[in-house]
Amino acid sequence: MNLNLKKAFTGTILFLFACLSVFAGEIKLKINKKYLNIPISHKEERQKMTFQTDGKDDLSVVVRLASDEPDYWIFKEVSNLKGKTLKISYEGNEAGLSKIYQDDHFVGQDKVYKESNRPQFHFTTQRGWINDPNGLIFYEGEYHLFYQHNPYEKEWENMHWGHAVSKDLIHWEELPDALYPDQLGGMFSGSAVIDYQNTAGFNENGTPAMIAAYTAAGPEKQMQCIAYSLDNGRTFTKYQGNPVIDSKAKWNSQDTRDPKVFWYEKENHWVMVLNERDGHSIYNSTDLKDWEYQSHTTGFWECPELFELPIDGNKDNTLWVMYGASGTYMLGNFDGKIFTPKSGKYQYTSGSIYAAQTYTNMDNGRRVQIGWGRISHPEMPFNGMMLLPTELSLRNTKSGPRLFSEPVSEVEQLFSPINQWTNLTSEKANELLNEFSNAGSLRIKTTIKLSHATSAGLNLFGQHLIDYDLNFNKLNGEFYSPNDPTSMEISADIFIDKTSIEIFVDNGALYFSMSRSADKKNQEGFHFWGNNITIKNLEVFDVKSIWE
Repeated sequence: MNLNLKKAFTGTILFLFACLSVFAGEIKLKINKKYLNIPISHKEERQKMTFQTDGKDDLSVVVRLASDEPDYWIFKEVSNLKGKTLKISYEGNEAGLSKIYQDDHFVGQDKVYKESNRPQFHFTTQRGWINDPNGLIFYEGEYHLFYQHNPYEKEWENMHWGHAVSKDLIHWEELPDALYPDQLGGMFSGSAVIDYQNTAGFNENGTPAMIAAYTAAGPEKQMQCIAYSLDNGRTFTKYQGNPVIDSKAKWNSQDTRDPKVFWYEKENHWVMVLNERDGHSIYNSTDLKDWEYQSHTTGFWECPELFELPIDGNKDNTLWVMYGASGTYMLGNFDGKIFTPKSGKYQYTSGSIYAAQTYTNMDNGRRVQIGWGRISHPEMPFNGMMLLPTELSLRNTKSGPRLFSEPVSEVEQLFSPINQWTNLTSEKANELLNEFSNAGSLRIKTTIKLSHATSAGLNLFGQHLIDYDLNFNKLNGEFYSPNDPTSMEISADIFIDKTSIEIFVDNGALYFSMSRSADKKNQEGFHFWGNNITIKNLEVFDVKSIWE
C-alpha cells in the first residue's frame, strides 16, 4: 500500500472510530466515551469554540486549537453527555477539529502527578491554568477547594470554578469543574456557605443548600451572582434572578468583585464583603438574594476577607481581621455592618502568594487559609498552584496583636525525620546538607544565631531562602524585628517542592513563598553564610507525595 493510500485508510478508520462527522468549521460527535481530548498549540491565536447539545449552546470559550503538532493536550469530561450528539464549532483554523477525539482516558493520564515538574505536596490541577482559591468550605467531612480555572490552556482565560475535595486538607481529589462561563460572563472569584436555615429557599427534603456567591465578569461590567448545590458541590444550579448585586448601577465601576459571604450570628443575617472602588464594602442580606449596602473601608484591592480571631486563644478577647489579596491586613471591630479599624495595615505574608481565602463552616474554631501560588512549572501542561494550607492566629507581640500563619498540623503526616544536628559552624552545616541539595522535595528546620554578624542567611544554588539584615531589620526584603528586641536568632521552617519554596519564620510571624529558581552557574547547593554564625539547630525531613 503506498503512503498516500495508507494515510487515507488510517484517516477513515479514525473517522469511523470516533463517530465523527466533519463540516466546515464544526464537528459532530456521538458521545460514547468519558473524555474529549483536544490539542493545544501556543503558536495559534485564540478563537471562539462553542459546544452545543440538543441544539442549545452549552458553553463558549476561546481556544488555541492546534492545526499542526500540539504543544500539549487538554481534556473535557463529557461522560454526562453519553448517548447525545455534541456539536463543536470553531471560528479559527478548522484543521484542528479533526484532531479532537473521544477516549475513556485523557492524554497523559498514565503519567499525571508523576511528571518531572509536578509539585508533590501542593495541589495543582491536572491540566490548565489555576489562580484564586474560591468557595473554601468544610461540609460533611470534606474540605472543598474551588478555584479559578482555565481548563483549555495553561494561561489565564475562560474562567471556570474548578473543584477538588479533601478529607485532611493535604490529599486532594480533583473533580469536574463546578461553574462555567455563561451569558453574564466568566466565573470570577467568590465564596461558599451552607444555608442551614433555608433563608434562600433552595433547600430540599431536609438537605441544606451549598450556595456559591461569585462574580460574573462580562465585557462591560462585573456582577455578583449566586448558585446552589444539593449534592455536596458536585453540580450547581444558577439562580434565575442573577445578578443579585449590579454594582455598576450603584458605583458606576466595572471593578467590583470577589464576594466573601458569611453568617453573622449575633443579628441573624448574611454579610457580604465585596471589593469595589478603593477597598472593601459591606452588604447585608436575610436571604442571599436581596442585598443592602452598609459601609466601606478603603485601602484594599481584590479578594476580601473578614473574620474574628481570639488573641492568644482567649475567646473573651478578640479582634476582627480584614485583608485583601496582597497579604496586608487591618485589625479592628465589626458590628455586622461596619468594620472599624483599630490598627494596621500590617503584612504577614509576602512573595508568590496572592488572593488567599479562609475556610468557612469549620466547627472547631480554626481559621485555615489557602493562597494561590503564582508559580509556573516549566514544560508542564498546567500552571499555578495552591500553597500549603496554613492556620491563622492572633498573638500578642511587643508591638501589639499581630497575625501569625503556620502550616496546618495535618501536614506533619507527610514528613519523616532524616537527621538532626545542633551547634554547628556554617561550614559543617553546609557539608552536612550537601547530599540534599538536589532533592526534588525536602523540609528543613533551622535556627541561626548571628553571633558577631549583622547579616546572615541560607541559600540554595545561589537563591536566597533566608536573607536577614539585622542592621536594617529586613528579612528577605521585608521589614522584620523579632519579638525579643535583644534576639540575635532567627528560626525558619522551610518547605521545598519541585517548583516552589515556602518559609515560615519564627513560628509564623512572617511567611514567604517563592518560585524555586536556582542559579544554573552556582554549584554551592545549600549554603549558610554570615560572619561567625552558629547553626543552633538543623533538622532535615523526607517528604511523602500526596499523590501516592
